[in-house]
Amino acid sequence: MSEHHNHDHPHAPETQDAGSQALAEALRSSFVIVKIAMAALVVIIFAAGFFTVNPGEKAVILRFGKPLGDGPKMLLSAGKLYWSFPYPIDEVVRIPISEIQKITSSVGWYLTTPEMELAGTEPPAGPSLNPAIDGYVLTADRNIIHTRATVSYHIDDPRTAIFNFAAGTNHQFNLGGISNAVQDAANNALVATAARFKVDDILTRDIAGFQDAVRAHVEELVAQEKLGVVIDQCQVQSVAPRQLKEVFAAVTTARQNRDKLISEALGEQNRILSQAGATASSVTNAAESARTRFVTGIESDAEAFKALLPKYAGNPQLYAQLELTKVMAEVLTNVQDKIFLPQRADGKPRELRLQLNREPPQPKSAANP
Repeated sequence: MSEHHNHDHPHAPETQDAGSQALAEALRSSFVIVKIAMAALVVIIFAAGFFTVNPGEKAVILRFGKPLGDGPKMLLSAGKLYWSFPYPIDEVVRIPISEIQKITSSVGWYLTTPEMELAGTEPPAGPSLNPAIDGYVLTADRNIIHTRATVSYHIDDPRTAIFNFAAGTNHQFNLGGISNAVQDAANNALVATAARFKVDDILTRDIAGFQDAVRAHVEELVAQEKLGVVIDQCQVQSVAPRQLKEVFAAVTTARQNRDKLISEALGEQNRILSQAGATASSVTNAAESARTRFVTGIESDAEAFKALLPKYAGNPQLYAQLELTKVMAEVLTNVQDKIFLPQRADGKPRELRLQLNREPPQPKSAANP
């Protein structure tokens, strides 16, 4: 046994050198693979940092939660290639600025579901409102109605929106935070505005006015909270409580009848006033025409008198004789025989002797021609 052991011992160092050499070669190969993998990983990470901004949106790079750049320079626009460190060092926040968002108020409306509204059906009204599930608002005259607002908006100031609302997962802007804030503004505007309007104005008389007032209040609250959004549209729907539908219908019918009677009365009033106006205009025109004719006649007579006055002043007797001749010609128009004796030049009267047969002449017969 000892001889055999002594025979193998000289070869042990050679075996250890071969094993060490193999291990070293394996380690060198592993290091090379690790270096290649690390280099590839660095390349992949570096390449993954490139990104673009889609049309209709803005982007901001947050480095450890703080935006890169100041003022407008922090906003990245579409059309360029950008690069950022991987998350969590950098975070790219994308903000849709042209996309129209829409929310619906969550107060003031009775319990229903989107499926029921699409189908045009409603849940049973029940004997009374259930405050636990049915929403409502109070009007200025202490009535209860259902009302809701649908608000459309878009992001107008991305920087304000970024500072007020953090980024969500997957490097996308947290639109839910803004939507909740706009919805809260719509809820507050509905409750506050309904308290300033009467029930008849909200439901029938001034629907547009109530809607405009709700929108103005929403815009005011959005500006106060500095949400960085612009309200594009605000549609308000208001209905009477379903439990009092018949009562409100009766009131509506009575109001329509009243409006009809008032409209008919106003129509009759307009007809009478129009007729009276036409009559008055006709009488006024006739009087004006008569006045014009009378004044024109007076003016003509005055002008004629002024024209004849110099002739009378020159020879009064001749003028009187001429005027008498014209008058007698008119008076004696139908007289068969006319005898006119003008006044003598010396002023003495003329003597006219006429021999008249008072008996009518007898007709001549054939025997006594």
